[in-house]
Amino acid sequence: MPISTELIGRVAAALGVAFLIALVLTPVVRNLAVKMGAVDVPKDGRRMHDHPIPRMGGLAIFLGFLLSTLIFVPMTAQLRGMLLGAVVIVVLGIFDDIYALGAKFKLVVQIVAALIAVFTGNLITDLSNPNVFSADLYWHLGWLSVPVTVLWIVAMTNAVNLIDGLDGLACGVSSISSLTLLVIALLVGEPQVALLVAALAGGCLGFLPYNMNPAKIFMGDTGSTFLGYVLACISIQGLFKMYTIISFVVPFLIFGLPIFDTCFAFIRRIAHGQSPMHADRSHVHHRLIDMGFSQKQAVAVLYVITAILGLSAVVLTTSGAVKAMLLLFALFAAGAVALSIFNANNHKRGGEEGQK
Repeated sequence: MPISTELIGRVAAALGVAFLIALVLTPVVRNLAVKMGAVDVPKDGRRMHDHPIPRMGGLAIFLGFLLSTLIFVPMTAQLRGMLLGAVVIVVLGIFDDIYALGAKFKLVVQIVAALIAVFTGNLITDLSNPNVFSADLYWHLGWLSVPVTVLWIVAMTNAVNLIDGLDGLACGVSSISSLTLLVIALLVGEPQVALLVAALAGGCLGFLPYNMNPAKIFMGDTGSTFLGYVLACISIQGLFKMYTIISFVVPFLIFGLPIFDTCFAFIRRIAHGQSPMHADRSHVHHRLIDMGFSQKQAVAVLYVITAILGLSAVVLTTSGAVKAMLLLFALFAAGAVALSIFNANNHKRGGEEGQK
């Protein structure tokens, strides 16, 4: 489907309005967070900052996204349900940023928010068959649609939250994922999805200048869970509707970093006899810091990985699986070589300093 100039203009306007609203409102939300006591005080080794920093900044992202969506996106039952669920997630995040709520209570509310989206039409009814040699092109989920969709939404809601450990990381990764979804939505002819992710990307980009290292404000659970929730719902509205191998692989490429980090964290914690919800300091970003990267370098590395995965998703959508896999392999090979050179230089520098 050809991309019309009118659609490009509306997409740019949706992104721009959300960007400006988030950019203007973030200082206001920062002052509000201080007054409400939504401040992150470093109490353990997991936190990378050394002084109290206001959180709850995700409220500015949400307001930018919400107002832009109401202006530019036609209202449907699906969209209404997603926005209502997002409001539930944001209210939960605000209370969590102020009072530090329990994990089980938050999980229950997240499931309720996911069910709101599900029962208003945001549903994964079919999945493309990953077995390319099978005669069945897709699986019809039937009654499994509800639990599968709820699992996807809740998992993504928490996955973005788990990578929110360095200044600008979760917001930047969400921006890249949103822009990737935007490109794919335009390519496959999903104008409503394109407008939604444009508004989401604009909200993230408007907040990002205040969140980059050294951060003036954190998005908090208000922002990270909201971003995960909305990205999960948007992917259901568009990409999962295609009965091809693309619909199975593309979301996992776009959200590859938070999905990998979440799965790895859960496996690690269970293997150590801990609760999967137990917080620790072994996430991907922590490991990069322990390898000698600065916060800015670690965030840049994870931005590049997310961009590589996103670019592979775009190539997969437009050029097929073989080219996408070749691109993915080539880019990761180049990244591995660069990382090995960085480590070699670090060891060499460390050895020279030791001899002095």
